[in-house]
Amino acid sequence: MTLLVENPAGLDHLTPPGHPERVERLQEINAALSAPEFDGLTRMLAPMADEAALLLGHPQDYVDAVRRQIPDSGMHGLDPDTWASPGTWEAALRGVGGCIAAVDAVVSGGAKNAFVATRPPGHHAEKARAMGFCLFSNVAIAARHALEVHGLYRVAVVDFDVHHGNGTQDVLWNEPRALFVSSHQMPLYPGTGAASERGGSNNVLNLPLAPGSGGAEMRRAYETHAFPRLAEWQPELILISAGFDAHAGDPLANLMWTEEDFAWITRGLCDIADEVCGGRVVSTLEGGYDLPALAASVAVHLTELKERGA
Repeated sequence: MTLLVENPAGLDHLTPPGHPERVERLQEINAALSAPEFDGLTRMLAPMADEAALLLGHPQDYVDAVRRQIPDSGMHGLDPDTWASPGTWEAALRGVGGCIAAVDAVVSGGAKNAFVATRPPGHHAEKARAMGFCLFSNVAIAARHALEVHGLYRVAVVDFDVHHGNGTQDVLWNEPRALFVSSHQMPLYPGTGAASERGGSNNVLNLPLAPGSGGAEMRRAYETHAFPRLAEWQPELILISAGFDAHAGDPLANLMWTEEDFAWITRGLCDIADEVCGGRVVSTLEGGYDLPALAASVAVHLTELKERGA
């Protein structure tokens, strides 16, 4: 079974006019996933995370600081890119809660795999810094939840967003039970993600890709480096930071991937999961800012997950 975790509160997280991380992203995804081919999905609403869950990725003073910056009306910029509105706190906590609920379902055997359709995204949120549209480190928190609450010995996070997941890397840097793999365009925001960044326990694998390199270069990088490392790591759960802004239509970068590239990488990660952890995969939305490309790419990603979850 494939579980789709939905976060309607994400529609109440508002950003200024012209901001790329906007409400319409989730609206387009929801419309795409209402197509008849997705009728068989099991769906649930993302629950609110409690504060203890946030502390798996962030210190208390950071959580308190974010909460204080949620406005009663209008919008407030936490930095030039990252905004909050009155609905942001619930949207963000349901994003974290949705990732945790997906992990609970997959690890317990209630679902084979899961996709969490949520915003704001999370992979740029460092332990004590909101940035890059992100407030809390959704996937890193979910990974630590799998380790601390479910008692898993090893997990892996794979981030194929076009931007390096600096926040996930920061939270998991000194977590020897978690492998973090990131492919991303370089040079590009946020400027991190060099191959020399290897984590506190050699648990980070960064795969920088040149602008314009296309899907063929990505496939070589995964076949040569990412897939063998994942197989060697033998994770009991694979989490995916699924950003779709490497698409050729995206306005914020130019890796020039197609929908078939996203289908290919999803199949490859599911193949590894089938080999090492009973197919257990939890995927969470990150970037993707061209609306038609985002909707089409999420659809092929979820189609691959649905076929494996059958």
